[in-house]
Amino acid sequence: MLNALIGGVLIGLAAVWMHASLGRVAGISGIFAQALKPPYGKALWAIAFVIGLGVGGWVATAGLDAEYARMALDPLTLALGGVIVGIGTRLGSGCTSGHGVCGTARLSKRSIVATMIFVSVGMLTGTIVHGVLA
Repeated sequence: MLNALIGGVLIGLAAVWMHASLGRVAGISGIFAQALKPPYGKALWAIAFVIGLGVGGWVATAGLDAEYARMALDPLTLALGGVIVGIGTRLGSGCTSGHGVCGTARLSKRSIVATMIFVSVGMLTGTIVHGVLA
């Protein structure tokens, strides 16, 4: 529980820092799109941010038990999941981090509704996968 609290505080601080220093919302989908958009020299901060996400995940799992940290999914499944999430991100006009962390903090009605949908679908999926199908 302490790890979740620390992680939440760090995410909140990062969102505040990003908005205060760059005037940007810390939505991952928008940052990722910025990192892919030429000219790349203007997007170095976005490229560094995206690389930092991967490195941060790797560092966070480095101290975990190997069995816990290992993913049971093959690369094709992960790629397909990424494409599906990307489509949902475009349809939802942003990702869960952008809506949930930054949008709700700005009291955006669209973000509040989107976050309620994300959480509801996640709870339903978890119930089905771990309750009904288990």
